[in-house]
Amino acid sequence: MEEVERARERLENIRSVKPILGGLRTISLGSWQVALKRRSTVQNYAEYLKAMLPWLVPHLQTEPGIIARLRERVSLPRILTERRDREGKTAFPRRHLKTLVIGSERGLCGRFNVAVAEETERYLRRESSRGSSVELLVLGSRVERVLRRRGHEPAEVGTLSMTALPSLSMAFDLSHKWLRGYEERELDRVDVIYNEYRGTGAYESTVMQLIPPELPAGEAPPAQEDAEPGTRTEETTPPQRARAWPAPIIDTDPESLYATVVEQSTAVQLYKVLLDSSAAEHSTRFQLMESATQNADRLIEELTLVIQTARHHEITQEMQELATGAGLVGRE
Repeated sequence: MEEVERARERLENIRSVKPILGGLRTISLGSWQVALKRRSTVQNYAEYLKAMLPWLVPHLQTEPGIIARLRERVSLPRILTERRDREGKTAFPRRHLKTLVIGSERGLCGRFNVAVAEETERYLRRESSRGSSVELLVLGSRVERVLRRRGHEPAEVGTLSMTALPSLSMAFDLSHKWLRGYEERELDRVDVIYNEYRGTGAYESTVMQLIPPELPAGEAPPAQEDAEPGTRTEETTPPQRARAWPAPIIDTDPESLYATVVEQSTAVQLYKVLLDSSAAEHSTRFQLMESATQNADRLIEELTLVIQTARHHEITQEMQELATGAGLVGRE
């Protein structure tokens, strides 16, 4: 009887938890799909921004010194001068790196935050061996806890929304601050450590260099030739359409325009990374909730069978006792 009572209690508990699992699964599915859709839109916009830069480079080159200063100020890493230590070995100046670690604000996502923390530890060991000074900025209270338990103290900690996707304003504020720090030589590089989305429930811990951003080729793409009337052109992807734009007319300060596009591109790239991490998080949580729901259904079937079997045994025993009491069955 005790075993049957325990089975009934477990069955009641599982049946009460199952709607919660279903709700979390539905929310994760919706957030996952929204993150993927927004990430695709942001990726297209980022490609359009990159396609603008080659058109601007020739205009910058017409003014002596501007392109060189701009490349150093905004887009290209500063040259580190080699020096010799006392033993005559080649050494480099100590670099100051700002590293953003992106995790999650909520749990129920498996090893999502542990994977980011492990990649962060490998990154710190690698940069420490190179003599770099790393300042950690952490987004997500869950990954912050994991890092603190492993003995790493973040310099700054930020929170992510528990009910919405990361905001574009966050990406713009962070990237703007870091670009200014790079221009003023307060930092040498900004890296981002996050879980890159690889499909349903799959991700890969990745280290990406955000600042200095990559420069596109300096040559402007060929202008699109007008098609003959009645000729149907094949549909192209947004980046291909961006490269096929007619040559733009630059009628403003090319240096300011170039710097603005680079800043916008950097912020959009960071926003894409935030969405990528969010898609990986919600995809992982959806898969875990899906598995938990299936396990709950299996346990409900098993416990129901245990209770029914015990009930059948009780009914059979009662009928035997009644039949024995009525003299229909002889006593042993």
